[in-house]
Amino acid sequence: MPDDRSAATLLREVGLMADGPVQWGKPVRHGAPGVYVIELPAPQPSPALDLAIVGKWLERVPELRLDGGRPVSKDLQARLGRFWLPSQPIVFIGSTPGSLAGRVAAIVRTVPGDRKPAASGFWLHFLRAMPELRVWWAATDAPEEYEDALLDAFAAGVPEPERLALPDPSIVLPWAVLRSPSGVRKPTGIANPLLPEVKVAEPPPVTRIVQLPPAEADGARDEAKRARRPAPGRGTGRIASAAAFAAQGSPRKVHEPVYLSPEGLARLEAEHAELVAQRPGVIKRIATAREHGDLTENAEYHAAREEQGFLEGRIKTLESKLKIAVVVAPTERGANVELGSHVRVEVDGEETTMQVVSSAEANSREGRISSASPVGAALMGRKVGDVVTIVTPGGEIRYAVLEIS
Repeated sequence: MPDDRSAATLLREVGLMADGPVQWGKPVRHGAPGVYVIELPAPQPSPALDLAIVGKWLERVPELRLDGGRPVSKDLQARLGRFWLPSQPIVFIGSTPGSLAGRVAAIVRTVPGDRKPAASGFWLHFLRAMPELRVWWAATDAPEEYEDALLDAFAAGVPEPERLALPDPSIVLPWAVLRSPSGVRKPTGIANPLLPEVKVAEPPPVTRIVQLPPAEADGARDEAKRARRPAPGRGTGRIASAAAFAAQGSPRKVHEPVYLSPEGLARLEAEHAELVAQRPGVIKRIATAREHGDLTENAEYHAAREEQGFLEGRIKTLESKLKIAVVVAPTERGANVELGSHVRVEVDGEETTMQVVSSAEANSREGRISSASPVGAALMGRKVGDVVTIVTPGGEIRYAVLEIS
């Protein structure tokens, strides 16, 4: 590796044409996608952090925590300093699929603690030498891929003693980079560093009459948007009574919990564990494919990155559901149709078994119908021997309840 660890050298090292630099706060006159690297004029043996700015950050964000507790400014300053790399002038590497000029300007304008316009590089504002920072950039149609390559090249140039001095020697990132595109996060111990995101209230739903197409009565599609769902008892993360669930009804709200049967919770937890276990293999395939050459023409690399995108997207979806999940337990198995009940019914002389679940876990192919679907809503609360009639464009369909378990 070359001794010169400047931004321009690093960009050339991964095969990009370096452009710049401009001084921090000055406009980057390039509106295309690309990568950008922010550096100090020279390496500094220790971080010169502005304690006053750190204190204002702490004051603005009352929910900020360090190792689970409310810190003081000096504790935060010390923790930020633990990630300093004395031999490296580069303090940030980023990318954007939009305008390079817009992204860099957004980082410059973002006050520590704010989510917008761009919070990714907010640690830069703690540097006393912030006015001396220089911004280099390079245009590319594969910004995220080259950001990955730049971070790998940066990590390879960090001396072993500095690497071992980090809180986690396996995660080597420029000082102000908190997360890599592949999802690797710096273990700072700092939680809730940004102000809570402000949710804009949704407008009230528009009342309308829905014409139900044939073969739609079993809840094969997401019925949550066109039917009122029952609401359980109080408390996110608690086991609620299915009788209370069936006794009430309310439209879905922004912060409404995800209601699951015990089996549904187990399915989501198992799927989440399986996907998390696949992460290391995907990351390894990306690293192997990156070694094969030009990223813009590397089909194996792009396939692996696409796989990673789907994997991380599904993991985030599952984690969001599990975080606000409410398990609805039947009050008495077999007495009434409740959330999670298995129901054997007779339809047009034929018997079939289905499970009534929330819309979050409905899957008609596996016999799980949504409690908000026409059939599910009609069956909720019924007993053995009851007969319900569903009106569809193809005519009436009678469901006779034979068994509940």
